[in-house]
Amino acid sequence: MKVIQYPKEIQKLVNDIRKTDQTIGFVPTMGYLHQGHISLINAARKQCDQVVLSIFVNPTQFGPNEDLSIYPNDLPKDLEMAKQAGVNIVFTPTKKDLYGENYQTFINLTQLPNCLCGLSRPTHFQGVATIVTKLFNIVKPHLAFFGEKDYQQLAVIRQMVTDLNMDISIVGCPIVREKDGLAMSSRNVFLSDKQRQTALNLYKILLDTQEKVSSGKTNANELIQEAQDLILTLPETKIDYIKICNKDTLADISKITGACLMALAVHVGKTRLIDNMILQ
Repeated sequence: MKVIQYPKEIQKLVNDIRKTDQTIGFVPTMGYLHQGHISLINAARKQCDQVVLSIFVNPTQFGPNEDLSIYPNDLPKDLEMAKQAGVNIVFTPTKKDLYGENYQTFINLTQLPNCLCGLSRPTHFQGVATIVTKLFNIVKPHLAFFGEKDYQQLAVIRQMVTDLNMDISIVGCPIVREKDGLAMSSRNVFLSDKQRQTALNLYKILLDTQEKVSSGKTNANELIQEAQDLILTLPETKIDYIKICNKDTLADISKITGACLMALAVHVGKTRLIDNMILQ
């Protein structure tokens, strides 16, 4: 497994790989790897000849009062996990490597960021779109793999790739959960034992809502209110949003008439957690 820091060095390497007609699969991460990341690597290995993993905590997708300064990191452990998972190349740039002096270019989408996480994190998806574009230009993958837990992020990236005619296939991979149902996240490490018990209710609410929809309940506003009422009874919770929306446009819907997205973001203590489910 090769570990490369500098953009020009990895660009030369992937150019050489492309000349041999090998396919490149790319898994961009912010490190502190868990089994959710490994599932993306496994998917890339099945579909591609070479797998590139990036590890970079991107400062432009964090707001001024968010957790950039304490975001967990353990590069030696990440590299060992990547090696065991069969990654061929790990790209580990620094902020200076990717955002040099006088950096001033950003990517903005006009619609998809204006809902869900984008409402409370107004600069987040600008940062996401920008760093992903930069990484695509550096790594030059044929396929890129993203988890469906960050559903809005996946939608933003797919739209960006379409709008900008990028020659890349975006592959969405299912949410990976802990044995107790909690969606895997690098931020789970911040939860105390009691907070984790509270956090488990997020997935239970999604499952409960699916049961209600299966039994014929279609009023989205009522379903949202019932979920809110339950969360507000739980200790150390603060609701960012609970939404039922169009699974493609992410626009709010009032009545469920087909497959749609239920997404939520809830602070448990100081930790912001997201989860979602396609309601059928």
